[in-house]
Amino acid sequence: MVCPQLIKMKFVDEAYIDISAGDGGAGCVSFRHEKYKEFGGPNGGDGGRGGHVFAVADPNLNTLVDYRFSRRHDAQRGQHGMGSDMFGAAGDDITLKMPVGTIISDAETGEVLFELLKPGEVITIAKGGDGGFGNLRYKSAINRAPRQKTPGWPGEKRNLKLELKVLADVGLLGMPNAGKSTLITAISNARPRIADYPFTTLHPNLGVVRVGPEQSFVVADLPGLIEGASEGAGLGHLFLRHLQRTRLLLHVVDMAPFDDAVDTVAQAKAIVNELKKYDPALYKKPRWLVLNKLDMVPLEEREALVKDFVKRFKFKGPVFEISALTREGCESLIKAVYKHISAQQKLELEPEVIDPRFAGAVEPGQK
Repeated sequence: MVCPQLIKMKFVDEAYIDISAGDGGAGCVSFRHEKYKEFGGPNGGDGGRGGHVFAVADPNLNTLVDYRFSRRHDAQRGQHGMGSDMFGAAGDDITLKMPVGTIISDAETGEVLFELLKPGEVITIAKGGDGGFGNLRYKSAINRAPRQKTPGWPGEKRNLKLELKVLADVGLLGMPNAGKSTLITAISNARPRIADYPFTTLHPNLGVVRVGPEQSFVVADLPGLIEGASEGAGLGHLFLRHLQRTRLLLHVVDMAPFDDAVDTVAQAKAIVNELKKYDPALYKKPRWLVLNKLDMVPLEEREALVKDFVKRFKFKGPVFEISALTREGCESLIKAVYKHISAQQKLELEPEVIDPRFAGAVEPGQK
């Protein structure tokens, strides 16, 4: 049995980090001291703003492994104000690169704070504190020599949970050794590990399926599910979250199991029940049936076998008969999937990407 801790070392989709934006610098109390100027007046400058902490969605990353070993991230504090009307410099910001699809939530309350859904999207996850006021700010007609100043405001500090849900249009699900890895190899550029024994897939694999010029979609292959997965049995439960953002699920069924005593209908129903237990919303997603390994069934027996399965399974959605090994039926499956994905994409509005570092956003406490 493969240890889950070893799996997460290879594909880390959950991590905890502590971040701290920079504190603002303190204001300064100072008076001008120049020869022949007896009453120079106040010239204490304000403190500088503390550095912000940004998160950016980097399409070149596909795991949170960097944050497994680097938990603490602190931005620089602002410099204190100085005399001669000199304001303190703002602290340096820091930018944390995260995979597209990362969910950032409060580690203590579980509240979801941010989601990185588009490549290049930048969000502010902790704001630096404003700098304090120097005595120059308090000069007035009735207060010619103010001695007031304020300390800098503290920067935001947060304990965060990072959770990665891969952004794929289509998710493959099924029992171990159902042929999901062979299917994603046949239709996309993904090259997962393939063997003739169960649980060869130990972490999600993503592949891009090219349908035509500028026509493509992303498919995700997850470790196989077994009965009891929603309670922690097997490996698939570790990655079920990655199916939650897909637009379509392809339920791959092995129609030629090695053991003749295996009831393929019972196995397929068990997979559907696990989805329902894990997440009712995931259960309600569009789901198509893909009957695989039909090349191992005699031609004269295929039609009767497929009809019997669909009838006993009581499935009313689209059914595709394929062989991932010989690629028989894969072309029609790809075209149907792309048509479905394209129709859904037209209904979805693209969210506007705003980079707070360059959008002129008003900082906290700014006048």
